[in-house]
Amino acid sequence: MQVRTLLKPLALMAALLAGFAHADTTLTVYTALEADQLKAYQEQFEKDVPEVKIKWVRESTGVITAKLLAEKANPQADVVMGVAASSLLVLEKEGMLQAYAPKGVEKLSRQYVDSATPPSWVGMDVWGATVCFNTVEAAKQGLKKPESWRDLTKPEYKGKIVMPNPASSGTGYFDVTAWLGLMGEKEGWAYMDKLHDNIAQYTHSGSKPCKQAAAGEFPIGISFEYRAAKLKDGGAPIDLVFPKEGLGWDLEATAIMKGSKNMDAARKLADWSASKGANELYEKNFAIVAYPGVAKPNAHIPANYEQMLVKQDLKWSAANRDRILAEWTRRYDGKSEKK
Repeated sequence: MQVRTLLKPLALMAALLAGFAHADTTLTVYTALEADQLKAYQEQFEKDVPEVKIKWVRESTGVITAKLLAEKANPQADVVMGVAASSLLVLEKEGMLQAYAPKGVEKLSRQYVDSATPPSWVGMDVWGATVCFNTVEAAKQGLKKPESWRDLTKPEYKGKIVMPNPASSGTGYFDVTAWLGLMGEKEGWAYMDKLHDNIAQYTHSGSKPCKQAAAGEFPIGISFEYRAAKLKDGGAPIDLVFPKEGLGWDLEATAIMKGSKNMDAARKLADWSASKGANELYEKNFAIVAYPGVAKPNAHIPANYEQMLVKQDLKWSAANRDRILAEWTRRYDGKSEKK
C-alpha cells in the first residue's frame, strides 16, 4: 500500500510534465493584414502546425511600425506578418529582425524577397494603388470618371476625394512615394498641394476610402485593389480605376523579431508563410503573390496589373520615411480624421 501511495503522485507528476512538454506555443504576431483575412490564415496555419497558436495584434501599417519601434528595447512581438516591406526595412536598419531563410524560399520570386543572405524578411503578396469610383454618386453629381492621378486635381472633384494618411497607412505611404518617384520631389509635392485642395478627409486606414466610396459617403476613394475588388464583388456600385501614370505598391511580408523567446515556433510560422499552400491563400485576396504560378486572373483587375506598378524603390522609401512623413504632416495633416 505504501509503495502504491508513493507511485500515484509520481505518476501524476510524470503526466503533468509530459503535458507541459507538449504544451502549445503561442506566438504574438504583429500584423497590418485586413481583419477579414486573419481567420483563414490562422485556421490553416494552426491546422498545418497544430503545436503553435497565433495571437494577433492588428493595426494599420504606420501604427504597427511605430509600435514596433517604440518597443525596440523590450520587444513584445515574436513575428511580424503581413506588414509592409518598406516598414520591415526600417526595422532591419534598426537591427530588430532575425535573419532567417524559410524552407523553400528559393522557390519564391527573388524581387519579392529581401536581397540579404539569409533574408531578414520574405514577401507574401503585392498590394497596389486603385481608385474606387462610385458610379451612382458620380452620376448624381455630374462627375466624370478620372483616368489619371492628374485628373484628381481638377476643380470638379473639390471635396469629393478621400485617401489614406501615409503616417498611419502603408497604402497612403506608397501613394506618396510613388508620386514623388514619378514626378520628382518638387513637382510631386506641388501635385499633392493641388490634390489636397480636393481632399475631404485623410483616413487612418488604407481600405476605408474605398469603403466610404462604396457606401456613397464620397464619390472617390484612393485605396488598393484587394479591398476594391472585394467590395465590387459584394455588389458595391464602384468602378476600379488604375491611373495611367502608374501605381504605387508595397509588399506584405513576414519577418522574425530578434530576441523572440519562441524562436523555433517563429521559424515554423516563417516557413509556413513562404510555402505554396500559404501563397494559395494569399492569392484569394491579391493579384500578385510571391510564389510564381499561383496567381489567378481576377475579373476586376487587369491582366497586366504587375506591369502597371511603378518602379518602387522600397529601400529609398524606408530610408526617407521620417523626412517624407514629417513634410506631409506639416502640409496636410489638418484634414486627417481624428484618431
